[in-house]
This record gives sequence, C-alpha cells and structure tokens, in this order.
Amino acid sequence: MRLNHDVTEPISIDIWSDIACPWCFIGKRNLEKGLEAIAADEDAPQVTITFHSFELSPDTPVDYPGTQVDFLIERKGMSREQIEQMLEQVTGVARNAGLEYRFDLLQYTNTVKAHELLHHAKAKGLQHEMKERLMTAYFMEGKHVGRIDDLVELGVEVGLDADETRAALAENTYLPAVHQDQAQARAYGIQGVPFFVIDGQYGISGAQPASTFETVLRDLWAKRGENASA
Repeated sequence: MRLNHDVTEPISIDIWSDIACPWCFIGKRNLEKGLEAIAADEDAPQVTITFHSFELSPDTPVDYPGTQVDFLIERKGMSREQIEQMLEQVTGVARNAGLEYRFDLLQYTNTVKAHELLHHAKAKGLQHEMKERLMTAYFMEGKHVGRIDDLVELGVEVGLDADETRAALAENTYLPAVHQDQAQARAYGIQGVPFFVIDGQYGISGAQPASTFETVLRDLWAKRGENASA
C-alpha cells in the first residue's frame, strides 16, 4: 500500500461489494450521504470512487429455481421464519437509507456476469451509473441480473453500446479483471462486504453510517493539509 499522497491528489475510495449483497447497497447510500454532508465544507475533500468485484456465492446457478428465502434456508440452515424476520429487518434498514427493497420479487442468481459488466462499464466511464442500475434492478425491481440478454438491456439504459456489451460478456473479456479484484480482496484479508479501502490505508467494514465516512474523510483531508504545511 502506498502511504504518501500529494495534498492535491483526491482521496481514493475502493469498494469491494457484490450485486446480490443487500448491505452493499445500503453502504453505498450511506457513503453517498456522507459525501453530501462534507460537500459544503469550505475545504471539501476531493474523492475518487472505484467499485471492485466480490462474489458472495460464486457457485450459485444463473437460473436458481427458488427464492432468496429458499437459498438462505439452504445455506444458513435457519428456519423460514428466521430468514423472513432477518429480511424484514434488512428491508427496514434499507428503507431508512432511502431504498425500497422487494425481496418478494427478487430473482436470485449468479453475479459474475454482472461484475464483468461493471468492468466493461468502467472502461467506458460509466461504472457508477452501471452499479446503481444493477443494484436497483436487483433489489427494487425484481429484474434478472445474471443472464447476458438482461444485462445488455440494463447496460444500454445507462449508455453502453448493445453490441459491444454483448460481445464483452459473451467473450468473458473482463473475467480476468473480476478475478484480479477477488485476488486483491484475498490479499487484503477481506472476508465480507461491503468493504471500503480509504486511501489504500484504512479499511471500513460493513454498511457503516454516513457519519463514519464523514469523520474518516475529513480527518484524512485535514492530515493532507497538515503534511503540506509542515
């Protein structure tokens, strides 16, 4: 990790997350709220955000035959009632973050192609838009995000070319980039998501409140200023 930064260099925020992770969308919103809060500062921190791939369940079939509840019952060994209570709790937390989750519509699937799509979108300067569209489609609209045809449609919605996108997904063009992100996550010791690496130095695990991001970013930016004047 590189520890020294020029005072004029933006703070980097690298986020490991999965499309199928409900806490990742909540964490994304909390980060955005934290950034909104500090945007009015006289010396507001400048940041760059990059999303990285992390698959929670890489062995999930593209066309999983059951529901989210069925999948969690299989994996966690919990009762249907326990799972439904857990999802109800997550739905409440999401609502407080401004997100209306619809687990009753959700189509559980393998997310590797969605991650490939995010890397394709990054190459076209549209990664942030693609991330937002994928998570909204998955958690709030009940859209399928595992099949190439469905992913191409979502990509077109944010401005990607349909033919280029389809070719990239069909040819696994960005699969090595997905694997590279996963290798970096292992190197960092990341075992769960969302996980935020700030300036290559500080790790923040989980969907922390907006105030946590405010504090960390303000402190880092202040230290940049102190180092510059020292």
